[in-house]
Amino acid sequence: MRIGELASTAGTTTKALRYYEERGLLDAPRRTNGYRDYDESHLRVVREIQTLREIGFALEDTRPFVDCLRAGYEEGDSCPDAIAVYRRKIAEVEAYLAQLNVVRDELRAKLADARMRRGEGN
Repeated sequence: MRIGELASTAGTTTKALRYYEERGLLDAPRRTNGYRDYDESHLRVVREIQTLREIGFALEDTRPFVDCLRAGYEEGDSCPDAIAVYRRKIAEVEAYLAQLNVVRDELRAKLADARMRRGEGN
């Protein structure tokens, strides 16, 4: 399929696909006429990238998953490098949640102080 067909099927833009290609995440074999020639394996790569991006992965974080698919695995998270990215992302999320909990607790304390000064109680 050509780039427009891949973009349409994947629900993305040709610009995004060219960017993935530029970043080395999507290889684009060329036909003799110069047009890019994509197949179902490329669609799987694009869908893997999209799925990961939707849950907050940076584009570069998708590379181990794409490499895993290119190596012939059925799922992009079948390789150790992909598992390592999951672990790192979970640690990032947990750190962010801890930070948000601190902010929430500070806000609750400030609200309680403000209400006490106004004589509202809790």
